[in-house]
Amino acid sequence: MSTADRLIESTRELLWERGYTGTSPKAIQQRAGAGQGSMYHHFTGKPDLALAAIRRTAEEMRAKAEEQFSAPGTAVERITAYLHRERDVLKGCPVGRLTQDPDVMADALLRAPVDETLAWLRTRLAEVLAEGRERGELDAALEPAATAASVVAVLQGGYVLARAADSVQPFEQAISGVLGLLGAYVSPARA
Repeated sequence: MSTADRLIESTRELLWERGYTGTSPKAIQQRAGAGQGSMYHHFTGKPDLALAAIRRTAEEMRAKAEEQFSAPGTAVERITAYLHRERDVLKGCPVGRLTQDPDVMADALLRAPVDETLAWLRTRLAEVLAEGRERGELDAALEPAATAASVVAVLQGGYVLARAADSVQPFEQAISGVLGLLGAYVSPARA
């Protein structure tokens, strides 16, 4: 792994663990096993490195989600696979957690990949739901965009509940609940 990649990966880990303010250039360098000169050779500073790390995290999150969204199966099966995929629930969403970081939200450049990723997730879920509706798997009354926004909100809220309780149980309950609500829209012929 190149020095630049080690710096990006270390920053990704630290942002997830400590947030932007808690992630110092020195901590990044120590974790990456890189010196200050190496860091500033590849990046103009902490904001530039954080942006590269956030973008990589966002790309990885989208790629993992797309695996489930583009897999064979009904819309509900694909969404279920996405919601039940392996996650480190108690650490929270590596992108969603950044919305709670005031320094990230105050910086338009750092905020952009966070917003873009969550918008992509809502859009992609809405596409899967619309496809399910068009194929007759889901009732015509289902509103794909509103339902997709609800799924993302429950997912992100599930992380918050789990972290507050120090237990994955609230997350699992939230996912079961939203899937139960979504199940009400499964066409009788498909149920």
